[in-house]
Amino acid sequence: MKSALRLRYQTIEFGNVDIHVCTLRDNQQFDDPNDIALKLGISSATWPLFGIIWPSSLVLAHYIATHETAGKRILEIGCGMALSSLLLNQRNDDITATDYHPEVGVFLERNTQLNQGKAIGYQRIDWADATSDLGLFDIIIGSDLLYEDEHINLLADFIHKHSNSACEVILVDPGRGRKNKFSRRMETHGYSSSQEKPEHTDYLEKPFKGHILRFWRGDV
Repeated sequence: MKSALRLRYQTIEFGNVDIHVCTLRDNQQFDDPNDIALKLGISSATWPLFGIIWPSSLVLAHYIATHETAGKRILEIGCGMALSSLLLNQRNDDITATDYHPEVGVFLERNTQLNQGKAIGYQRIDWADATSDLGLFDIIIGSDLLYEDEHINLLADFIHKHSNSACEVILVDPGRGRKNKFSRRMETHGYSSSQEKPEHTDYLEKPFKGHILRFWRGDV
């Protein structure tokens, strides 16, 4: 960890499972001395967003904590602090994490060690990258991914590219107004879909206004 950053350590409980995470102290942190993130189009204002555990990430992790994942190859997109990946890793699931931010891999390695888990496969990925070699997955998960209109097609097409013929997709959207357009795009790739409000979100400080989006095709 870089000493210029103020960090926070916390433990998040999922039933009898504790996940330990080192995150940024808050969303005011910034450290990009060599302009690596800036050259990737990440401004100082958006730089720290990867390093916070947001409500959508908590909702996704609590949902996946009771979801059937055994024997599946799983991909987390835009993982940020990768809370769901860390949780799945504790269950010895086959999990791969991806994000665009250049610092995510550093924190993922640190947090994997904090939880005494095996190394989690990780790649820094641009959804527009036509040469991605991630392969195909049975379950694809993510939270709070639809920030811009341009993300609708990019994300749906990226998911399609990395989906097995039978695949389940679970995304948590906090209510940014793009979920219906995204669902229609996923339908063009042969996916059925459903939307639901998460239940029992007493682990959040405020009521959650978003939805869990689930997409599937084939026999999942």
